[in-house]
Amino acid sequence: MISLSGITPSGRLTLGNHLGALRRFTAPDGYYFVANLHAMTTNHDPRRLAALTRETATLMLAAGLPPGTVFIQSTVPAHAQLAYLLECTSYIGELSRMIQYKEKGHGRPMTRASLFTYPCLMAADILLYGTDRVPVGGDQDQHVELARDIAIRFNREYGETFVVPQLEKAALAMRIKDLANPTAKMNKSDADDAIGTIRLLDPPDVIRRQVMRAVTDSDGEVRHDEVEKPGVTNLLEILAACAGGDPVELAAAYTTYGALKADVADAVLSVIEPLQKRYADLAQDPAEMDAILAQGRDRAIEASAPRLEAAIRAMGLAGSPM
Repeated sequence: MISLSGITPSGRLTLGNHLGALRRFTAPDGYYFVANLHAMTTNHDPRRLAALTRETATLMLAAGLPPGTVFIQSTVPAHAQLAYLLECTSYIGELSRMIQYKEKGHGRPMTRASLFTYPCLMAADILLYGTDRVPVGGDQDQHVELARDIAIRFNREYGETFVVPQLEKAALAMRIKDLANPTAKMNKSDADDAIGTIRLLDPPDVIRRQVMRAVTDSDGEVRHDEVEKPGVTNLLEILAACAGGDPVELAAAYTTYGALKADVADAVLSVIEPLQKRYADLAQDPAEMDAILAQGRDRAIEASAPRLEAAIRAMGLAGSPM
């Protein structure tokens, strides 16, 4: 089984990114990348993108991913090369139905063409490596389904070339919500000082303060109820994701919101503080980080080359370097 996943450096990584993504990137022979090409589909600051790309890659390694599995997308040319070939097999109708395009670009002035064709790049990311399973958050399910459709169509029209991947959905950790607005996802694209977001590199005292300020409600009863008590439910699910246990059953141990929040803060810090220490160790040796990322890049280039070449030949471009 070959596993692949990427994280777009559109903001500083959050607790939700760790619980829903990094912690699930466990395959020792997987391919895990910083999707910096995807970050260019909307307006961006080049210097911030470069800084976030490096920070994200370092956090992925700090989370325990082994050297050789982590790379930066833009350093592997096959991603952009195959994306164009897949654009030539995709339809305007199916791309226009993508939720992210509808939300961020459809009908808006100065929408970048890359936002519209973004799913083709994501399909290329997946198909290059013969990926069997793709662990992604719920907001990317539709894109993985499109990648499956594109692979099936390509194989039918040009010959068997790509593995058709399976979507691997997260369970509890996908539901981590914003502490200030527990009906919305904790989002790395929010402002760096957003009070409802726990950033992986926030100081421990800031993290504890954010948890203790988390929105609850006025009735004082601790129970798991997504509709009536989204704030309390979010805290219970964070506690379960960090410390283990069933969030419904955990509720029975608490009679006050204060006690629940204190335990949530402790559980979150027990996960984040070791990660921050490993991050600091890696960040203080830039040359070693460069070597680790080069190792991941070279492995990805070698692994992606055969399927790119097969796609080029299947489409009648043999002998035409891209």
